[in-house]
Amino acid sequence: MKAVHQCLLFYFTLLSVTVLCHGNDQFFNDDGNLVLPGWDPTVWMAGIEDFRTLSLVSIPGSHDSMALYGGPEAKHQAWSLKDQLRAGIRFLDLKVFGLGNTLYVMQGVRYEHITLKDVLDTTRAFLAEFKSEAVLIRVQPESFEKNTVNQMVQSLIGNDQNVWVNPGMPSMGQVRGKIVFLQKSTFTLGIPFIETNGQSNEKVSSIKDKDSQLMKQLNGATEACGGDNAVVTYTSGSGFGTFWGMFLTPKRVAERVNPWLNHYLKQFYPNQPRPCKGIIAMDFPGVDLIQTVINLNWW
Repeated sequence: MKAVHQCLLFYFTLLSVTVLCHGNDQFFNDDGNLVLPGWDPTVWMAGIEDFRTLSLVSIPGSHDSMALYGGPEAKHQAWSLKDQLRAGIRFLDLKVFGLGNTLYVMQGVRYEHITLKDVLDTTRAFLAEFKSEAVLIRVQPESFEKNTVNQMVQSLIGNDQNVWVNPGMPSMGQVRGKIVFLQKSTFTLGIPFIETNGQSNEKVSSIKDKDSQLMKQLNGATEACGGDNAVVTYTSGSGFGTFWGMFLTPKRVAERVNPWLNHYLKQFYPNQPRPCKGIIAMDFPGVDLIQTVINLNWW
């Protein structure tokens, strides 16, 4: 038992040192105040050719996009929705629970102080101002009657021509200024997508193993890019429920994974063309990491 206590103490100390070393990196961000870099990420999609298929665009996204509240195991982002969009995030990951006539954005059993209508209104306002952009949204129904979520979302969007609900893969030019829904399982509005890891919430007991796994997933994303499906890779993870990863909260995982991810992606910069990596949904991304993903689209 003494040996176990010593091992846990060493592990906790190692994590504390990691926090001190990586806390100010712009690959990772846990500060709720957005400080934009010297370049403007607000209209980065303006540089994507109209004819390029959307599934050939490398897109920075956020995992559990509205999970800004709760304890260490519940929080996945630091920026508000408006700031995420201003920072260049173009994929939103939402879990919703339908109750009455309202779709509440959830994280587990926790209400995230925002409804799907609020998310759509904020996103519409952003796209009305920046018409070169498109925002992809994944809706994961958490209701007991999951099929009713489709009807509730359809009711929310009405006949809005600036919302893409067709299953066909569009070009960039077809979706500028629009919300693009992604469909899977019981949610059937929008373009279909595949996840490179099969599921968005992975248990992590070793950061090294997580890095290796992500490398395989992102290589797989390149092979799948350009088809009839969007491709999503989740870089998120948590050690909750494991012994060796018990201190690896989503924030701690992101502190370690995000700098590695930035380095991994930049190794492709000399390639002409640079490879497509699809949608990369991250926890606590910093502005520099977002820029690294965006820059995969140019060479």
